[in-house]
Amino acid sequence: MTLTTATTAERDRGRPAAGERDPGPAARRPAVRAWLQPTLISLIVVAAFIACYAGLQRDPRPHQVPIAVTGPSLPGEIQQALGDAVEVHPAADPATARHALERNDVVAVLSARAPGHLDLEIAGAAGASTTSAVSTLVDAYAHGAGAHVTTTDAVPLVGHDARGLAGFYMAFGVSLAGFVLGSNVLGLAGVMRLRQRFLLLAGASAAIGAVAAVVVGPVLDVAPAPLLPLTFVLALLAAAAAFTTTLLGTFLGPVGLPITTLVLLTVGNATSGAVIGADLLPAGARAVSALLPPGAAVRAIADLSYFDGSHLAGPVITLALWAVVAAALLALRPRLMRRRAAGATAAAH
Repeated sequence: MTLTTATTAERDRGRPAAGERDPGPAARRPAVRAWLQPTLISLIVVAAFIACYAGLQRDPRPHQVPIAVTGPSLPGEIQQALGDAVEVHPAADPATARHALERNDVVAVLSARAPGHLDLEIAGAAGASTTSAVSTLVDAYAHGAGAHVTTTDAVPLVGHDARGLAGFYMAFGVSLAGFVLGSNVLGLAGVMRLRQRFLLLAGASAAIGAVAAVVVGPVLDVAPAPLLPLTFVLALLAAAAAFTTTLLGTFLGPVGLPITTLVLLTVGNATSGAVIGADLLPAGARAVSALLPPGAAVRAIADLSYFDGSHLAGPVITLALWAVVAAALLALRPRLMRRRAAGATAAAH
């Protein structure tokens, strides 16, 4: 009798590859949750994205848009005629009102040059939707009062950003880059120590900010902000997005990334005030606009680009808080895990 022995290579060719082996009955019939969770998350994300971006643009209405009004009686007349749509700031003279406009304390200045003639100065850099709403309101008032309005743009946008959307694209792009960075760092938990991951998040965020600032500044010339302060703001935005993404993914597991997508990329950018001015947003969106990183970044970019950084402190503090708090919670997690393990061991004994 002759015995034939197969070679190792032949035996290996007869076996199914690791990825093709029979996964077993449990894997062939996944639990209902395995089907529902990704489907529901995808549906929620698409519904929220469309609702935020399309829904907020359906019927924008001005709410207490700040305008400076000069003259003894004109401020009261404007406030009475336009109601809650505007917030009238009485100004002693045109120079004082113009100073408030250049500091972004108001978005427009209205004064009476002569009987039957009104001068409206707007800050185009404050946002096309906001200044357009103010012009429409003033035109309606003037039509009713039988007056003529002359409108000038005292703080215009740069020529390469005629629609005023550069701030939105910057905030969205840097937020997205920070999200991608944070989600990738989540997979490095078994390769890098926590300290190394923190260094990676901080260093890459700084690089994202530098690249974004160079592209929108010297390369494309769509943001006339000083390069170094703009780099700092965009790096803070990237760090806020990256650390928050890593935090939520670490603590919440698979649902952490969709939640980050909803909060930062969807709600944050839709309510940032770059596409639809914050003063035209519904009450809920208006309330969170400046508190989320994209909204804070849009304000900081506009202040640096057109208003000499007059209101820069608030947005910078907001961005720094998001990054620092997320990093602090990530740093505390190992200690919390050790305490939980110690408690479980003590309970077992």
